[in-house]
Amino acid sequence: MIEKLTLKDRIIFTTIVTILIWMHLAWDYFHGGVPIHHILHRGDLPGISNWWGGIALPLLTWFLLYLIQNKMNQNGESGMRNSLIYLFYRFLAALIFGVLLSFFFEIGSDIPGQMMIGIILISFFVSLFQPEYFLGFVLGMAYTFGAILPIGIGIVLNIIFIVTYKIVRSGILFLILKIRQQI
Repeated sequence: MIEKLTLKDRIIFTTIVTILIWMHLAWDYFHGGVPIHHILHRGDLPGISNWWGGIALPLLTWFLLYLIQNKMNQNGESGMRNSLIYLFYRFLAALIFGVLLSFFFEIGSDIPGQMMIGIILISFFVSLFQPEYFLGFVLGMAYTFGAILPIGIGIVLNIIFIVTYKIVRSGILFLILKIRQQI
């Protein structure tokens, strides 16, 4: 059974995200100030205030949920692949990945670099550029890094994922097909 993501669901989820980000900003404000994250984690480079996340994260959530809703409506005949439960599992996987990436970064581990290499390798086999993955990734990292840096990192990763899945993977599969035809 294919469930649909309704306008009401989008409003509720976006409202929850908005409330959570503003609660986090209020907490930061009253407990030492809203942090500024510097580009490439270097103090001599420009910083981005977490205040921007109060606007950017709800807008991104609304937009990505709109894309997810359109995907579900356009591909209604594709069965379970775009059902709400599978979209939720994809979202949850990306959310957990973002939380773990943030955690390992905060404790100073080398694991985040390995996680990034691993996720790029996985992107050869799985279309990780889908909006549910992007939303989960950004929300998973938003507590640690604010919203703007995860959005920027997510955009760069999505570009890499699209290139690896649509171009590099397709090219390799095309070459394998041509080689098999020659044999």
